[in-house]
Amino acid sequence: TAGPSNDFSVSVSPSSGSVQAGQSVTTRVNTAVTGGSAQSISLSTRSLPSGVTASFNPTTVTAGQSSTLTLSTSSGAPSGTHQVTIVGSAGSTTHEANYSLTVGSGQPPGDGGQAPDIPVGNVTAHLSQLQSIATSNGGNRASGTAGHTASLNYIKGKLDAAGYRTQVQNFSYAGRTHANLIADWTGGPSSPTLMLGGHLDSVSAGPGINDNGSGSAALLEVALALAAKNPTLTKHVRFGWWAAEESGMIGSTYYVQNGGASGVESYLNFDMLGSPNPGYFVYKDDVAIQRAFNDYFASINVPTEPETGADGRSDHAPFKNAGVRVGGLFSGAEGRMTTAQAQKWGGTAGQAYDSCYHSSCDRYPNNINTTALDRNSDAIANVLWKLAAGGTSPSPSPSPSQNDFSVSVSPSSATVQAGQSASATLSTRVTSGNAQSLTLSANAPSGVTVSFSPATITAGQSSTVSIATSSTTPAGNYTININAAGSSASHGASFSLTVNGGGGGGETTWATWTPYTAGDVVTYDGVRYRCLQSHTSLPGWEPPIVPALWQRL
Repeated sequence: TAGPSNDFSVSVSPSSGSVQAGQSVTTRVNTAVTGGSAQSISLSTRSLPSGVTASFNPTTVTAGQSSTLTLSTSSGAPSGTHQVTIVGSAGSTTHEANYSLTVGSGQPPGDGGQAPDIPVGNVTAHLSQLQSIATSNGGNRASGTAGHTASLNYIKGKLDAAGYRTQVQNFSYAGRTHANLIADWTGGPSSPTLMLGGHLDSVSAGPGINDNGSGSAALLEVALALAAKNPTLTKHVRFGWWAAEESGMIGSTYYVQNGGASGVESYLNFDMLGSPNPGYFVYKDDVAIQRAFNDYFASINVPTEPETGADGRSDHAPFKNAGVRVGGLFSGAEGRMTTAQAQKWGGTAGQAYDSCYHSSCDRYPNNINTTALDRNSDAIANVLWKLAAGGTSPSPSPSPSQNDFSVSVSPSSATVQAGQSASATLSTRVTSGNAQSLTLSANAPSGVTVSFSPATITAGQSSTVSIATSSTTPAGNYTININAAGSSASHGASFSLTVNGGGGGGETTWATWTPYTAGDVVTYDGVRYRCLQSHTSLPGWEPPIVPALWQRL
């Protein structure tokens, strides 16, 4: 009996969008296997109106994968609604999906006005409220506790009164009910969506005023400023306050896995904005978003540095892994300020950016630098206005001098026995400008090593990725973030590794980037601890300082 023939489907989400002439819009092209085996699909468009160009990233996918379609319009593109046909071709088989593109006249969409100055006194007033909530609820605002619920209700009440459409998204984790808060501004178009977010929960060790009351309070005040000024928008604006970030980005991951990233063109993340010994770090992800933040800080004569260590440590990671453009700000955690940084930022060299990181002393007002909080809050508003009220695409068609590239890994997953290895091919492609030299690296959990051959390539080339485990690697599922860093951009791809057998079940030494299951016993600094909640360990989550995750034996 002959097996089923290979076939696939093509769909697009969102299926419509609006731009002014001279702007661009993006959408997600999704494919699925409907029969037989996955096959390579080439993507193209037809029925493009004059003055409109289309580009796919990537242009070829394997059935089951997705691609980002960017439709760019010239200043002379005809106004009106146009049907664009997306074509997926594999051999002699083709399937199509339609996208409705509405092009405006090219005149300004309305006076969005200048971004407002965000009064830092209003932001610190929110922090004072969060501190009071923590004090009244056992000293913390940890996810799944009364302190977190009260924090959410405080923010939700402010947003409801300002006219936002709010939604509380409940989910279960580690035997508790947790809640994300989502707020959509009711003005502006329905798509595409610019989303801004940060985590609302604290660790159980303290009130979490800098981590991440600072980001939560800044986002709230920016949202209220948007409602008060009510500018004409070219993007739909959505805000999110995430639960259970301190347990491993559980809330934002749940949101993305349940369709939250659909239609989101860009996601901006804000985690720790008022560190007492502050740095000014801008996420090195999407080039245009990074440039928007850098331009603002340059306008106030504050130098910045690219932040590359945040991947896997905050809530932009699930969005990035879903193919959404991401960016954000960070003022530093447990890392120590260098002499060069102290000279340009006026801080104290050799001291941590936040010496109270994940500790009981992360309190208001002692653990907040209001200057950093003020600058970062204003930066959020400035970039929000620039991307959503000024008619600026977050990723405009780059000039040749703006070099950029894309990264993919194939296969993107493997299953091995402890002690075995897996391999994959990391492929890169120049998406604009000229090819640049790329340095490859990976964030590997304990017991897993990753090597590249070669470790440095030029955009457009490939490298073989070797992923090795030892006989004592604990069984479990691991996400390995593979990074390619160039001079003008940095991008990554995720590889899912499942390890069977191995050294799980026994007593081990605690290590970062390791999945632990409730009941596991580890040793740290000669002391034994039992895991209370399943999680993947991150730097700063050492057992003595995260009692929500570890019980001393």
